[in-house]
Amino acid sequence: MSRIWDLRARLYDVCEGSDLRRGPAKAELFRHMRGRVLFLAVGTGLDIKHFPPGLDIVGIDISEAMLRRADPRARLYAGNLKLLHMDAMGLAFPDASFDTIVSSCTMCSVPDPIRAFRELYRVLRPGGSLLMFEHVRSRNPIFGLALDFMTLWTRLGGTEMNRNTLENVVAAGFRITQIESAYLDIVLAIRATKEATNHRFNDTIPTHRHCLSAARAR
Repeated sequence: MSRIWDLRARLYDVCEGSDLRRGPAKAELFRHMRGRVLFLAVGTGLDIKHFPPGLDIVGIDISEAMLRRADPRARLYAGNLKLLHMDAMGLAFPDASFDTIVSSCTMCSVPDPIRAFRELYRVLRPGGSLLMFEHVRSRNPIFGLALDFMTLWTRLGGTEMNRNTLENVVAAGFRITQIESAYLDIVLAIRATKEATNHRFNDTIPTHRHCLSAARAR
């Protein structure tokens, strides 16, 4: 998997660099970063410009080529930003190491997302926040089938367009607190939390209609 992303690093900025649609939505989500932050799949560092200043952030990526390209952008961050070569499915951090964990179009590319989410749950402190900007499988039957079809070929490049990310978040033990739409019900800004106590919570996913009541189409 790391070899695929090493190859994609060469053209990543060209393919993923547009902020015309996603930039404002990411910036709005990232402003909720607090305390010590873990940022998954930092890539070439395109998202760094949206980070709030003055934070202590660890950015990881499975691709060393991506990290080399991200390094100049990380040096410009107005805070403490450290880049590490690491796999989200096996995090080399002690339990309860971070106050906030952030992913940005990441879980579509992790081979075992449930395993990765369980690792995130482990290293997040009780009461901490999980912030995700992710594309998911649409609940619309036509759009859902279209994403299934697209995945037949995007999978070859390491990306799956039809992940049930909301269900995976809940299965790992998180409680989803807010979902906002960046594009239809396909690209979502998701906020979740790790409960501060071990009491059992309702492990259902809030309906989009309820959670998107204040959403802004972008």
